[in-house]
Amino acid sequence: MGGRMKMSAVTVYGAAYSVYVRIVRIALHEKGVPYDLVPVDVFAEDGLPTGYRARHPFGRIPAFDHDGFCLYETSAITRYVDEAFTGPTLQPRGVRERARMNQIIAMLDNYAYRPMVWDVYVQRTEKRSADEELVATGLEKTRTFLAALSILLGGGNWLGGAAPSLADFHAAPMFALFERAPEGAALVTEFPEILAWWEQVKARPSFMATGA
Repeated sequence: MGGRMKMSAVTVYGAAYSVYVRIVRIALHEKGVPYDLVPVDVFAEDGLPTGYRARHPFGRIPAFDHDGFCLYETSAITRYVDEAFTGPTLQPRGVRERARMNQIIAMLDNYAYRPMVWDVYVQRTEKRSADEELVATGLEKTRTFLAALSILLGGGNWLGGAAPSLADFHAAPMFALFERAPEGAALVTEFPEILAWWEQVKARPSFMATGA
């Protein structure tokens, strides 16, 4: 996938609690790339740090800098990390397998992140009084997502094929928060193939090293 670069200055801007910041950090750990994490809290009372919108004009996290080459949008960053640095390949080489990986990443962003993290995890664990209707709706949407994902997993060990890929590392932080809600943990157990996959992912050093 083109020329690989030597280790050099890599900076990730964002908060350790963020799902999408953790996705980037896991990819960096998987590639063995050292990096600095510069705290940026998008929920801070004082607002974003001065000048941050020059790195991310939409005021989101993460933002990324490699020797002055700046990126935002998590999927763009993780694909760059995989292709720019030496280390294990994090994207399948086969055209169809890579397309499936990209499909699953899009599914996670479009159909899983909001219900799993905001509707279930945040409501159940961070609110004094949860919106039970929102929790119920989030669980139902997540059930639909897990059913679709279990078909794509098809008994394989990893989401993108025979080896771990960016799809697995994109999913892991979402599942980590989702299972902190009792209903979330219970729902995952209804899908044995996904539960087996999740136990593998949780055991990876990159996942453990990036815990908030």
